[in-house]
Amino acid sequence: MSEPFQPLQDIRVVELSHMVMGPSCGMFLAFLGAEVVKVEPPGGDKTRQLTGMGAGFFPMFNRGKKSVCLDLQSQEGKADLDKLLKSADVFVENFKDSSLVKMGLDPESLRQRYPDLIIVSNKGFLHGPYEHRTAMDEVVQMMTGLAYMTGPTGRPLRIGSSANDIMAGLFGALSVLGAVLEREKGGAGRSVRIGLFENCLLLVGQHMVQYEMEGTESPPMPERSFSWPVYDIFETADGRQLFIGAITGGHWTALCDILNLQDLRDDPALASAMDRINARDRTLPIFTQAVAGREASELAAAFTANDIPFAPVQRPVEMYDDPHVNRPGGLVTTQQTDGTSYRAPGLPLEVDGMPVVVKNSLSAAGADTEDVMSALAQTTTSKAK
Repeated sequence: MSEPFQPLQDIRVVELSHMVMGPSCGMFLAFLGAEVVKVEPPGGDKTRQLTGMGAGFFPMFNRGKKSVCLDLQSQEGKADLDKLLKSADVFVENFKDSSLVKMGLDPESLRQRYPDLIIVSNKGFLHGPYEHRTAMDEVVQMMTGLAYMTGPTGRPLRIGSSANDIMAGLFGALSVLGAVLEREKGGAGRSVRIGLFENCLLLVGQHMVQYEMEGTESPPMPERSFSWPVYDIFETADGRQLFIGAITGGHWTALCDILNLQDLRDDPALASAMDRINARDRTLPIFTQAVAGREASELAAAFTANDIPFAPVQRPVEMYDDPHVNRPGGLVTTQQTDGTSYRAPGLPLEVDGMPVVVKNSLSAAGADTEDVMSALAQTTTSKAK
């Protein structure tokens, strides 16, 4: 059996962050084996108290971390943070630049005191005209055109998750891996800044490049000019919605056979891919009627057997019953200090054919303060001798 994949096992991360972007960065590092010490204010990170759509933020993105509560307004709290940072390899934060300057935790100050420290600053924008603006996931989706491309014309819509925050946190974790490798080769610490806006810009880059290359601008995705004969959502006889795609000629033939539409399959006016694309106005109502007469499970089996791209339109809660999600490693059960537990996705990768075993505990606010700070005190005393 392969050894557990924990490449950051000897790396200590001090995380001072809240909400999603910074915490997701710390979570990814914890999942790769790092010891992540989350510094929270007395009483805990306010993200712990969110309800409704925000209720999943803290338990989702703070798994595998230790919790230390420090009052950074006090001299004692500042001194304790200094001890932590002296022991750390990485510092992750996502607060305003101005707030960090007041606390003496801006990258310039930190680099002077801790030259080997790798600093990861999760911000709304990289340096430039917007660097001091407040950003959130939805803000940058509107700014970059992602919301424009997601909703129909005149109805820009944010995508249905904190995808930019999470992806930006992943870029932060990626930068840590690179900086750790560099430092092991004799380099010093690094100061890395991750931009939420720039992350979102990368997501719409394909639409920008289309215009750069062809001089044409795509309409929003819900009404885009199609490149395939069938690429749509249909309703089945049992009231389920199915996305079905017929990309190749083989898909078209198989789909027509499954739906008993041999007339379409053999129609000489639909012989080429472009013929079929140009005839969508005529053919889609026929496909719609045919799908409406069949049940979703029957179609799913036939589509799977014929390699036709398809997907049931599902809600996130339905993932708990999905057989693939419930394969080994698909869901990680996290124990809370009150004895309850919850299931959440782990890392979306396998190493040597096996799921990555991740740290998945969720610490209560300040649960590790005494242990972490006592260990630091003992280390300091030992070095003094």
